[in-house]
Amino acid sequence: MSSFKRKDPSKQSNLKSYEGTRVSPASSSTINTSTGISSLDDILGGGLPLSCSLVIAAPDLHSSYGELVQKYWVAEGLACGHRVCVIDDYAEDFLRDLMWYPKSTLSVASEATSGGIKEKEGPLGSTFEDEEDEPTPTDRKVKIAWRYEQMKPFQTTVSTPSLTSENYCHVFDLTSRVPTPVVNEKLVSGKLSLLAPGNPNRTGGATMSALRQVEQVLQEQSTVPIRICIPSLGSPATWGDITPSNALQFLHSLRGLLRKYPHGCASITLAPHLSSDNWSGSGWLQKVGWVTDASLTLAAFSADPALSATFPSHHGIVHITALPSPSTLVAPSDRFSTLRGLASSASGFGGSGENNLAFKCTRKRLIFETLHLDLDGGVSERRTSAPSSTAVELTTATGTSISASAAAKSHDHSQGTCNDHVSSGGPRIDIEFEGPAVPEEKKAVVAGELIAPSPQPETRPKKPKKKVAFFSDRPDVYDF
Repeated sequence: MSSFKRKDPSKQSNLKSYEGTRVSPASSSTINTSTGISSLDDILGGGLPLSCSLVIAAPDLHSSYGELVQKYWVAEGLACGHRVCVIDDYAEDFLRDLMWYPKSTLSVASEATSGGIKEKEGPLGSTFEDEEDEPTPTDRKVKIAWRYEQMKPFQTTVSTPSLTSENYCHVFDLTSRVPTPVVNEKLVSGKLSLLAPGNPNRTGGATMSALRQVEQVLQEQSTVPIRICIPSLGSPATWGDITPSNALQFLHSLRGLLRKYPHGCASITLAPHLSSDNWSGSGWLQKVGWVTDASLTLAAFSADPALSATFPSHHGIVHITALPSPSTLVAPSDRFSTLRGLASSASGFGGSGENNLAFKCTRKRLIFETLHLDLDGGVSERRTSAPSSTAVELTTATGTSISASAAAKSHDHSQGTCNDHVSSGGPRIDIEFEGPAVPEEKKAVVAGELIAPSPQPETRPKKPKKKVAFFSDRPDVYDF
């Protein structure tokens, strides 16, 4: 009798099915949550897995791209019905600026359901794109190279998800804000918690106090994933005078808590002065990647005018320090990320290694895409012939050249007099016309009188071509 037994798919995995999550394509034992940005989910390999932590470093002091990623993280948690915990002294101001659904595509109901917030599709289409990113059908029409009309357009990022029934990676609009009733309802129901790190002058500092509060939140029984959000770790106003050892200890302990309670995940943004190696010496960001599951650096171009001029379509470059790989030796991003391009390079169908990644913030969304050069010469370069100009060049007797359009503007007849029409002592103006030859009589004018044209050199008559006679003794042969 054979000892082979068929595996029952229903008994293979004991994982809980959470709303607003997906099973990782790399391992059936890993559940991913969305960051709210589809392109960032692609870089992470499908999303941030539960029991993992993500650290965003944004060293630019004059921008807040790291905080913007955290707002996407919290907004996605509220939309999916997850429990969200924000740790910051100014959490209320942070929530007030959260983005929300596009007004033109969705109308959000204020009542909450067990699966999250009820959504109603609006009258417009099912996808949301920036107005400048979506070309019209007339723009896609090719008149010359019509054979290439059916080719796919050049894409630098992943497509925006459609508004389907799947409660994962919602579409948000930076120009809209989360309704106040939605935030109040989440606070009353307990799905939204606002925590303060505590007094940094106490024993252990603000980091140990924050860890104790996070552990209390994770210990509570929850039927939905718990999202931990720290908008600005190391900010002096909230965390006091934090040291590199305190920051590393906090991140390492937080990762240990998430491993202990696998229904939680965390997203942290470092303060700008903590986001560069200048704060703790060379290799600081590499150390941060060792004590966390995923670490990315958003280096803006605003500090370097040369880079801003070279890449006008991007706002900064993305540096990857670490990527999440729970239960696997190789990060799922290496196999399933479209933007990084390692899968296409390894398959032998093209590609030469990992792509350089950049980000840009449009009026309505934040996008992560592949870094590429713009059109040669820039988008403002003229690529068609200049229109025919009606301006005429006027050359005075002194050799000064002026345009006819400028001369017309300065030519004033309002007083009933005109100083240009003087006697024979006036200046000589030569009018040169572009195009076919103009008779000489129309070129030179002095005081309104016609000047005799200059004598033209006599042309020698052309010599007639020589004709060669052909004689033959048998003319009948050549008689046609």
